[in-house]
Amino acid sequence: MTENEFDILDELYFVASYPDLRSTLSLTDEELCAGLQLLLQKGYIRIMYPDQDTEHAYDPQTFSKHCHEYFYLATKAGLVVHNSI
Repeated sequence: MTENEFDILDELYFVASYPDLRSTLSLTDEELCAGLQLLLQKGYIRIMYPDQDTEHAYDPQTFSKHCHEYFYLATKAGLVVHNSI
């Protein structure tokens, strides 16, 4: 797990919006979206959209266009990995 991925997961113990992540982390939009996409591919986070309570399917084809619109939450697998490092 990269340092960026670890830092992102650190913020996702509770649902967080993209703007919240962007303001909390010292990452560019490109770095943040890339880190989120890697975590999604590994199954460590999930997308919540259009609100914080509705899980949304991850679509690799459109994710980069819409990554700034979503809310994110760590999965159990993501928390286990995060806490073991």
